[in-house]
Amino acid sequence: MPAYDSLAHPVRHIPGDPDTDSPEEGIALCLSGGGFRAMLFHTGALWRLNELGYLARLERISSVSGGSIAAGVLALAWKDLEFDDATGVAARFPELVGEKLIELTGHTIDVESVLVGMALPGQSISERVAHAYRKLLYGRASLQDLPPEPAPTFVFNSTSLQTGVLFRFSRAYMADYLVGRVENPDFPLAEAVAASSAFPPVLSPSVHDVSSYEFVAGSGHDPSLGQAPYTTRLVLSDGGVYDNLGLETAWKKCRTILVSDGGGEMPPAPEPPGDWARLSVRVMKTIDNQVRSLRKQQVIEGYKSSLRDGTYWGIRSHMADYPAPSELEFDQDATEALANYPTRLGEVDPQMRNRLINWGYAICDAAMRSHVDKDGQARAAEFPREGGVIGAP
Repeated sequence: MPAYDSLAHPVRHIPGDPDTDSPEEGIALCLSGGGFRAMLFHTGALWRLNELGYLARLERISSVSGGSIAAGVLALAWKDLEFDDATGVAARFPELVGEKLIELTGHTIDVESVLVGMALPGQSISERVAHAYRKLLYGRASLQDLPPEPAPTFVFNSTSLQTGVLFRFSRAYMADYLVGRVENPDFPLAEAVAASSAFPPVLSPSVHDVSSYEFVAGSGHDPSLGQAPYTTRLVLSDGGVYDNLGLETAWKKCRTILVSDGGGEMPPAPEPPGDWARLSVRVMKTIDNQVRSLRKQQVIEGYKSSLRDGTYWGIRSHMADYPAPSELEFDQDATEALANYPTRLGEVDPQMRNRLINWGYAICDAAMRSHVDKDGQARAAEFPREGGVIGAP
């Protein structure tokens, strides 16, 4: 029977695997899935973490889907962010990370990828998503272009549809613990992020030829898992299918866990659809909702039991739940519309974009000052974008 690291999820210990050894006294940040909505929400949270001096203190950043888009931009910009030695604040974060992610939301990736991927022979939808990421964000960067230590370890999470477990991409390795791992892979960053954000049904699966890579055997009891096609062809889906908070690879590594959750919530439906297409979508949303609830339970129970330190903030959080409320002026009721914004990789209205960023900034500030940075002498909070979080969009 597996040892339980919380009430919610079993933790598999894999000898020699850096993701499953005992947690260290470090800080990890988890960035959830949720399309451009989550990406913008996380942008605001990263903005405030930088001002608080915590961005430079992170040991690990574990991401899923929309969170992986933001993490990829942050990773490539890391060496040029110009962190202040005294405060830990990166002077060029707004320019190299914030504006880059904001610019992305002027484009629609999902619809174009679906149309082109379905129309052109030999082109998949996921390949078109990777093409867009390559063109708009990452260029020809590979996992080897991620920053080395002492920068944080960036882990991009997807789900293997072949083994049903997490598939992880990082600078040091890419791995499925049942199949094995590839050391120091030069796998394209755009493809790793596309795999992490291949949310079903339309953007999934994300298929990759890895026959040129050499896998070191994993810990699976079935020897056939260390052979083709598992080691030659990856069939992946959105990381949120397995872990929508990106929690697992952070939880097993660091003592202090910060969680930014920009994911959605499934509303009640008195009359669920009867046709297979819409019903399938409803079923997938139900699964996503359950996975997210279990992961959130895991992290909250971990805080309560002192198993982990840190804090959680979500796009549906309420400022009243935090002992140190925000000094920023905004309308809490307006945040409901932000939380209900569709999970898309589509163009975002500038007003909505600014409000999503500002809400992530505000709720991160309250969560950090309430539970992590209680005695910090931080720079006063000031909305990074015009418009605040006021009124209905």
